[in-house]
Amino acid sequence: MRSITAVFLVLTILVVIPTVQYAFAAENEPGEYLDRRVEIWNLFFRMMTVAFTIGAVVSGTIVWLCWRFRESHPKASPTEYEAKGEW
Repeated sequence: MRSITAVFLVLTILVVIPTVQYAFAAENEPGEYLDRRVEIWNLFFRMMTVAFTIGAVVSGTIVWLCWRFRESHPKASPTEYEAKGEW
């Protein structure tokens, strides 16, 4: 549950705060135009950076788990239920 909260917090920081900042800045400075294509690309770039980072962490964790808990691992030993043959 904490990780979901952290993800939403990161999304809020990366998406909502810059959008609100530009919305309020547009009021105060007449004559300034907001290039939406640039802002959309900026948000896309930030979100893709976060997505690739999270993907790398998840992939690394899966690789580590598969490597650590493989059957041929020297420290691998059956659990007490597997040793007794009871399921």
